[in-house]
Amino acid sequence: MSSTLQLTQDLIRRDSITPRDEGCQELLIARLEDIGFTVERMPFGEVSNFWAHRGHGAPLLCFAGHTDVVPTGPLEQWHNPPFEAQIRNEHLFGRGAADMKASLAAFVTACERFVAEQPDHCGRIAFLITSDEEGVATDGSVRVVDALEARGEQIDYCIVGEPTSAQQFGDTIKNGRRGSLSGTLLVHGIQGHIAYPQLAKNPIHLVAPALSKLAAEVWDHGNDYFPPTSWQVSNIHAGTGATNVIPGSCEIKFNFRFSTEHTAETLKDRVHEILDQHGLAYELHWQLSGNPFITEPGALTDAISEAINEVCAVRTELSTTGGTSDGRFIKRIARELVEFGPINASIHKLNECVAVADLEPLSRIYQQTLHKLLR
Repeated sequence: MSSTLQLTQDLIRRDSITPRDEGCQELLIARLEDIGFTVERMPFGEVSNFWAHRGHGAPLLCFAGHTDVVPTGPLEQWHNPPFEAQIRNEHLFGRGAADMKASLAAFVTACERFVAEQPDHCGRIAFLITSDEEGVATDGSVRVVDALEARGEQIDYCIVGEPTSAQQFGDTIKNGRRGSLSGTLLVHGIQGHIAYPQLAKNPIHLVAPALSKLAAEVWDHGNDYFPPTSWQVSNIHAGTGATNVIPGSCEIKFNFRFSTEHTAETLKDRVHEILDQHGLAYELHWQLSGNPFITEPGALTDAISEAINEVCAVRTELSTTGGTSDGRFIKRIARELVEFGPINASIHKLNECVAVADLEPLSRIYQQTLHKLLR
């Protein structure tokens, strides 16, 4: 059994449903301390975090990730218990197998081999690990980054172990992510009997033209790195449940996934402009989950792309698709940041799994990247 497989199994067997860590970080910490890392535990609220570093000077290469996992869903629909880490059909099954305990294990084993080969390596290696990525993400990486930024810490290269591979292991690196901006819109009307519409104001009817305008809006055309900004309604709720009552209010939830062509403020301004054009009485509450970020091709993208090709003979592509990640926080102090990890087809699903054959190559890719950047 490979060391990466064994460590991945050990991590999966800890049921670290967000924001719990259940000892995963102490397992990682023990391995890192054995090879000379200095570890700073940084808990905030119920969330476990740590920052670890080894070496001196520049550049600083940071491995970043999370030990927490999403809930399992119906246990009876799993082929095996989700925290037993069973191997079947050449795959390792368990919640968090791909997202992202395999990457965490590969980070550690890559560093163990690298340090054994180059105990006096150039620069520094760091780990930024949280247990609050799959949840509300308020006491995790963002708090650690705040603390590091306050004392002037800067990261030259950061690799986040998110599962990025699409069809074939190694085929995709994320070199950026779109921003995510959500809104909760409450449109006020006047409740009344449906037979006397002249005595009421139907907020659904009032807001419908504005929603049509928002849906038809061309926000931008994207750019070399991002697709066009998208605005989508996720929920509409109004009414009492009765068929003879005009509702007094209507709530609409929506979300922007936006490119670097916009800021959150320019999007907010345009939405308010459209709503005001339609004379609506409304309240609108905003939540910014993350701004877009991009790492242009450079030393880090070149190094990890070359490592993938050398280990797997796969030519990888750069991509900014998908949801948000903690990269949105870390990029504030990271000059170059990418995400790379296993195939993502099963993440957050029942019977999440990772191919056993991909585990050691994943570790070797991280190790090769260390060699290329800290030589």
